[in-house]
Amino acid sequence: MSPPRLPAAPAALFPDVGERTRIEDALTRALIAADQRVSRGSVTPTLDRERFRQELGQFDFSAPRPLQELIDWTIERLEHGVVHMNNPRYFGLFNPAANFPSQCADRIAGSFNPQLASSGSSPAPVEIEAHVIRAMAQRIGLPPGSSGHFTISGSEANYTALVCALTRREPRFEREGVRGYAGPVAMYTSRECQPAWFKIVHQAGIGRDALRLVGTDGRGRMDMAALRRQVAADLASGVVPVLVSSTAGTTGAGMVDALPECDAICREYNIWHHVDAAWGGAALASEKRRALFAGIELADSVTIDAHKWFATTMGCGMFITRWPQVLSEAFKVAAEFMPSSVTALDPYLNTVQWSRRFLGLRLFLSLAAAGWSGYEAHIERAIAVAALARDELRARGWEVVNDSQLAVLCVVPPAGYAPVKDLVKRVVSSGKAWAAAAKTEGRDVVRICVTHGETSEADVAALVAALEAKA
Repeated sequence: MSPPRLPAAPAALFPDVGERTRIEDALTRALIAADQRVSRGSVTPTLDRERFRQELGQFDFSAPRPLQELIDWTIERLEHGVVHMNNPRYFGLFNPAANFPSQCADRIAGSFNPQLASSGSSPAPVEIEAHVIRAMAQRIGLPPGSSGHFTISGSEANYTALVCALTRREPRFEREGVRGYAGPVAMYTSRECQPAWFKIVHQAGIGRDALRLVGTDGRGRMDMAALRRQVAADLASGVVPVLVSSTAGTTGAGMVDALPECDAICREYNIWHHVDAAWGGAALASEKRRALFAGIELADSVTIDAHKWFATTMGCGMFITRWPQVLSEAFKVAAEFMPSSVTALDPYLNTVQWSRRFLGLRLFLSLAAAGWSGYEAHIERAIAVAALARDELRARGWEVVNDSQLAVLCVVPPAGYAPVKDLVKRVVSSGKAWAAAAKTEGRDVVRICVTHGETSEADVAALVAALEAKA
């Protein structure tokens, strides 16, 4: 018998079925155990960074180590080295504990590892994502034929909206960029907007001076009269308005802009109307909250992040538009080496990305497992938790300064407490709970956002106790 012509694949990278099964089973058990410990432990990191850097220095990769040992090491370090959004006493930024179906999706996607650029190489994944996007467009109320794609973040989705707006407004933009415009361009959003817009206008090449931050109405919503005045003033001075981004669920206070009024202004002046519903948009799953978003169905495009209130694993945003032809025009490209290059479904022809992960499986499995009714229950439960925290703090003399109907609470402590920033720093340092210091309508507030799908009354009590502790 002649010897094999090729050496065996390295077992460390491609273990046999028996070894892989053993490690997969051990990993599942270890992750479940770690999650249980995290829910009982400190919300904030307890890692000694200097010691950790020294540990990392020992990994010079000159000699292999057993994978099981490395997995155990990694889980232990992450258990002590991150802010635990998967702790039910985390009431901070909108980074929820990931639901279980989306975690399963990550393992499936990682195993098959499809390339989502082309429907030629990944017909099933591309069709699954397109199906979910159509379902979301229908839920929003956009017309049949609306389309879009998954993104790694809301920032990417918002950037896509700006590129589409620039492309539609001026045909010469494709070849000449902003030089093709008759004058400098401008986009508009509320001063309560997500700050990523500063980065977006920079990377889009229109410059940070092009971003107009419109004042609010005293309740955290964009002032439509002020928007109209700003647009009119810009037009009078030769500026070309290209996009207005209203917000459906502001980061700071959970407010929803007056979407119909904003859309009317955009139609009057031929401006692309984008709705940033990155975290708030998931509330469309609840029939009880649908009226809050009246007018969103009129928008040219919408951003929703599934990794926020839909509670999928991180890096799962969506851009959805009633103008798929503009999306295709903005990102068209010729590439003969691609498995297909003629179908409008191909993500590489319709997105800023090329190679990317199968993101949409996370929301597909979650929606399929829970249905809209399951997500409605998830949304309403979070709002009930926020209401419980509001009632408990108000009973203790705290002032509630926002009137959001979503799961965000902004409060100010009674007289005699430490300044908000010092108070929040103390709470976070204690590890007993996590809240954020923020500004709303110019006031320093403690921002409490319900991000965990299983937060209990006891967890709310722990948060209140941590906020009330003065020592």
